[in-house]
Amino acid sequence: MKGRAILAWNLRKLRTERGLSQEKLAADAAVDRAYLGGMEREQENPSIDALDKVAAALGVALADLFVAPAENDIRPAPLRPGRRPARGD
Repeated sequence: MKGRAILAWNLRKLRTERGLSQEKLAADAAVDRAYLGGMEREQENPSIDALDKVAAALGVALADLFVAPAENDIRPAPLRPGRRPARGD
């Protein structure tokens, strides 16, 4: 698996595990949402500075974004589109 694919895999995995939308993670990391989406689709070649911001927003070490998945790991699914329902009081 190439570096961009590993990065894309881990970004989506970590983001969805935390229940974060691309928009929320991008805002927390101070990067453009379309740029973050491009990272998840392997279309961007992010700088170390951008990756530092994203890793910090996810609360992980930069190296965690480059851990290759096991051969039997299932590709992380995206979150359901749309807004979440409002929480009841």
